[in-house]
Amino acid sequence: MKKIKHSKATLGGKASNLAQLEDLGYEVPAWLVIDSSYSEVYHNHNNPSQAIDDLRLDERLSSTFGSDYKTKIYAVRSSAIDEDGYQLSFAGMYTSLLTVAYPDLSDAIIAVWKSVQSDHILEYRKRHGLSHNTSIAVIIQEMVKSDTSGVAFGLNPVSGNYNERIISTVKGLGDQLVSGQVSGDTYTIIDGQIDIQLEISKSDKPLLSEQQIREIDDVLTVVEDHYGSPQDVEFTYCNERLYLLQTRPVTAVRQPLDTLWDNSNIIESYPGITMPLTFSFIQKMYQGVYVQLVRLLGVSAKTIQANADIFSHTLGHVRGRVYYNLKHWYRMLALVPGYRLNAQYMETMMGVRERFETEDLPKTSKSIALIKVVVMIVKMLLIQITLPWRRRRFVTTLQPILQSYQEMDISQLSSTELVRLYQAYETSVLIKWKAPLVNDFFSMIWFGLLKKHCESLSTNNLNLHNDLLCGSRDIISVEPIRRTIAIVDEIKESQKYTQLFEINDPIHIWQSLKYKEYIELKTNIDLYLQDFGERCVGELKLETVSYTQQPSSYIKVLLNYLQSGVSKETLSGELDLQLRESAEEEVKSALQYKPFKRVVFYTILSKARDLVSNRENLRYERTKAFGVVRKLFTGLGLALLREGRLDHFRYVFFLNLEDLAQLESIDIKATIAKQKALYRKYSSEQVPADRFWTPGNDFSDKYIFTPDRNIQFEGDLTGIGCCPGVVQAKVRVITHPNEVDSLNGEILVTMSTDPGWVTLFPSAGGIIVQRGSLLSHSAIVSREMGIPCIVSAEGVTRQLKTGDEVLMDGSTGAIKLLNHA
Repeated sequence: MKKIKHSKATLGGKASNLAQLEDLGYEVPAWLVIDSSYSEVYHNHNNPSQAIDDLRLDERLSSTFGSDYKTKIYAVRSSAIDEDGYQLSFAGMYTSLLTVAYPDLSDAIIAVWKSVQSDHILEYRKRHGLSHNTSIAVIIQEMVKSDTSGVAFGLNPVSGNYNERIISTVKGLGDQLVSGQVSGDTYTIIDGQIDIQLEISKSDKPLLSEQQIREIDDVLTVVEDHYGSPQDVEFTYCNERLYLLQTRPVTAVRQPLDTLWDNSNIIESYPGITMPLTFSFIQKMYQGVYVQLVRLLGVSAKTIQANADIFSHTLGHVRGRVYYNLKHWYRMLALVPGYRLNAQYMETMMGVRERFETEDLPKTSKSIALIKVVVMIVKMLLIQITLPWRRRRFVTTLQPILQSYQEMDISQLSSTELVRLYQAYETSVLIKWKAPLVNDFFSMIWFGLLKKHCESLSTNNLNLHNDLLCGSRDIISVEPIRRTIAIVDEIKESQKYTQLFEINDPIHIWQSLKYKEYIELKTNIDLYLQDFGERCVGELKLETVSYTQQPSSYIKVLLNYLQSGVSKETLSGELDLQLRESAEEEVKSALQYKPFKRVVFYTILSKARDLVSNRENLRYERTKAFGVVRKLFTGLGLALLREGRLDHFRYVFFLNLEDLAQLESIDIKATIAKQKALYRKYSSEQVPADRFWTPGNDFSDKYIFTPDRNIQFEGDLTGIGCCPGVVQAKVRVITHPNEVDSLNGEILVTMSTDPGWVTLFPSAGGIIVQRGSLLSHSAIVSREMGIPCIVSAEGVTRQLKTGDEVLMDGSTGAIKLLNHA
């Protein structure tokens, strides 16, 4: 390869370092660099075609990689002038792409050029006092077939100990290791002694031999001598040959990836972008209700106060999206006596896929721990006994308060009066939420016990615990569908109603319903809106416009049902009862000669049925309570608009609770302008991973994005089967139920669902959801409706495309791709 000069001014830090590694005699995969002058042509003239043409890319590729350059796979990396430097590394901030084929090279180069203008780069440069610079070189490097890859540090990057060197390795490419997605094998070298820590559950044999560890240790010594400081070196082995991929100074002691974020079940309640006012509201609500819960379960007020930070940060707002902070969730649960007994049940309820192990839990003696567990068990038994009473009291107390606020005329109240009204409502309703929380807590325990006992029966029905929960007929989540279908049947049976709905204009239809000839239909629709007007897509997001606020949206649902032929025959009929009866027969047969086990089993089953049904029903009370908050905050937006402090009443949702507490002292329009710009950026970015590790609350790109988004679908997908049935059909991948009017028997594939999606369920041949658990909304409702359903099908929205034909099995959770679209 032609020797490259080390001009950092035009080649950037990364390319300059590669050239120096070659000068030191190390093998580097074949590479070339496009100097920074071409990026300036791109940015100054805004002419991508001209900039690419000027490169004469094919000539460069042929010269460096040989005549077969079009068949090779490349890495396209950034190499900015101030990247990989001694003071600042810009690590992971500029765009770099792996596994790039020849046809995609031009687009990849442009992507690197464009990354210098990204908001996080501009903010990083500003924070560190660096002037804006559009110059960036681009490295194109042939990717070798990696057997083992890794990163080696000339000092311990966590502790800063210069007497320790750390080598981390994984099989294959090292991108998942660098991104923090996996931990890999770790080798610590102290005074020549090697300590090996293998990645849990992966292998009992180290990926590197002792000779290879020594070889890398020698590399660290040489490059540190050359650069004058400890280095962070990326490497790979291919056919026993060591290749160095890059080196940079260890600029600072790195924070450990100690916080795990997961959006499992919570994505059902808060899908997509969630506005600041909603997030600040739910963050406060979660803090209040979980303090109440652990207090009930025996945690002292003193302990709660000492751990206040845990309770106030159980959620995270990641680029506008809501996530669980699992570190704090587990630490919160760990305060409750008998933590290890309850952790697995909480994981089932939340749908998390991997436990977060808390290593720094408070220690107590075994005798004290035992006493606390006994006390907690007694408390739990008492709470369990009184739970039906607690639920009834909660509902009877809540209903009159909700009704008074729902009927209240707030149209002429000032912004100050509305903030006070919200604060009064918060005190009277939202902090008194013990019954639903206790019911949730016990539902996860009894459901977990039911699942465990079903598995012990050794039947061939993997879905036995789900089938036993079918046919309750008392779950309110299905009631909106039944009521809507009843209204649809009423329309079909009347010629004048049918003629009205043939107009196919929801707003016109709603306005026409005020006429006397439609009074009966209007009365039934009004009753529906009174009962279920807040049950809509995104119903717990305060910025959502509910059916109560915009009834024409519900008229559109009725139109969709009419046009797609949905009727009461569309529902499962007796299928849910058949599943239940069949499951009960299996249990009866398995426990025929085991009277004690039979009593225990049916006690668990009875409790699980009661708690799971009430879990859904009490959650609807939450929906109605949130509906009042939506009304108050919408009214606040209108008041601020009247007062000339907002340009649009819905901009109020860009504020947060802290802003509301100081409305008189802040510049509302300036605050909103800043938030609007930020949320526009969030909306244009790729969606963060479902699950990722960060050092604290650092939501940088390198932590929150999953590098495997473009992995091609090979073989079968699997999830958790929730409702039995085998369906062969084409899939429809959608992100919002308003994208389609009817599925016409296609299989619904989506990231998550909330109760507002149920209007689409009757026209689905099957349901596949990427997130969720056995206790998530889609699982419960599909069982009641008898629609085959699979949840927690990881990667399904990325791997399947609309029109793909699949075979899904709602019992086993298997998804087999038959034909591509």
